[in-house]
Amino acid sequence: MTNPPNIVFIVADDLGFADLGCYGGRDAAFGAVSPNLDRMARDGMRFTQGYANSSVCSPTRFALITGRWQYRLRGAAEEPMRSDPLTRQTLGLPPDHPTLPSLLRAAGYRTALIGKWHLGFLPHFGPLKSGYEHFLGAMAGGLDYFTHLDSRGQHDLWDGESLLDDDSYLTDLFSRRAVQWIEHAAQPAQGHSTPGKPFLLSLHYTAPHWPWETREDRALAQSLGGQIYHMDGGNIETYRRMIHHMDEGIGQVMDALRRAGLDDNTLVIFTSDNGGERFSDNWPLVGGKMDLTEGGIRVPWIARWPRMIQPGTQTAQHCLSMDWMATILDAAGVSADPDYPLDGVSLLTVLRDATHHFERPMYWRMNHRSQRAYRSGDWKYLRVDDHDYLFNLAQDERERSNRAAREPDRLRHMRQAWEDWNADMPGIPSDATISPVYGLKDMPQR
Repeated sequence: MTNPPNIVFIVADDLGFADLGCYGGRDAAFGAVSPNLDRMARDGMRFTQGYANSSVCSPTRFALITGRWQYRLRGAAEEPMRSDPLTRQTLGLPPDHPTLPSLLRAAGYRTALIGKWHLGFLPHFGPLKSGYEHFLGAMAGGLDYFTHLDSRGQHDLWDGESLLDDDSYLTDLFSRRAVQWIEHAAQPAQGHSTPGKPFLLSLHYTAPHWPWETREDRALAQSLGGQIYHMDGGNIETYRRMIHHMDEGIGQVMDALRRAGLDDNTLVIFTSDNGGERFSDNWPLVGGKMDLTEGGIRVPWIARWPRMIQPGTQTAQHCLSMDWMATILDAAGVSADPDYPLDGVSLLTVLRDATHHFERPMYWRMNHRSQRAYRSGDWKYLRVDDHDYLFNLAQDERERSNRAAREPDRLRHMRQAWEDWNADMPGIPSDATISPVYGLKDMPQR
């Protein structure tokens, strides 16, 4: 491609399907929760049937960066990857595995990750070992927004492979550094009047993941210490304000692209790593993080690229997180590594024409509660705790009308299709861990 696009790939953390205004979310007491993302949807394309590869964070991130079923890599069997010493030594994204940033970098792109990594710990793993030239952010799955302590009480804010001492509110820090990086990337190369290489900026926020802290809650952060699970805190208004802080930062990033004259040929993507958590709005879907019901895996998907995407468009194309890697490589004219063929499918034809549609079977499995799911067309096969279900999502996206007894042949065929797919995946290791943050002792079942 003679003029490949810049890529800004924005990922929220634990965002619910209906948390944004453009997905039916309600206003907060302070007003609109997500005006900038709502504008991005009006200016671009909104996906109504976009899914995360997993209902928990690190497995989805393996799929995002490799474009392949996360089950192919041992680290993704952790639900999610923990910060304990053994995990730090053995589990992560192998540095020799091709990734979205490594393939784009080899093709001449500049690459940066600002935000959450959660794919393994130094010294064995890390963003700079897997294709990114620049990294500022967190290695672990969660950290305090002010103290930047992880769940083990250890400092987890990094600039490259060195710890960074900066007590800024984390969401604002990521937004500010993203703007600065774009401004730097937009500078013309020496001796030229136009910007140089195209770039990939992965902006992976920790918001609105716990602890429940807005930028006004510095004192609260000091009182928490390392107890960042924050089981006794938070409320809907705090949660919405956290989303709003992220949305403000995304607006600043979009403004930076416009000021630099990069707006027209930059593909900006927004999604979430999994469904929402305890304060999220997933309506009309049931379930949330850690569940393979729709609320755990169907997430907001927005794409904006003025040169390619017609404004105000919407698509019901079925798609998974890993499809973004195939799409980006396609848009950039970059081939995947033949030794690691992609499982993701390019959506470039959909971005060009929102009416284009193709069949996209989608599969999931979770060690947690022995869950499995398979969606084909309008139908979804689901197993939870050894109970099999069958739903017509076109008629019942809330998954309340179980058609298994009424349509046993369809159930049998879909169950077998899942079994056939699963037979091609590595098995779940016996030592894989499941780490739910909370259970019935902490709050009633949703």
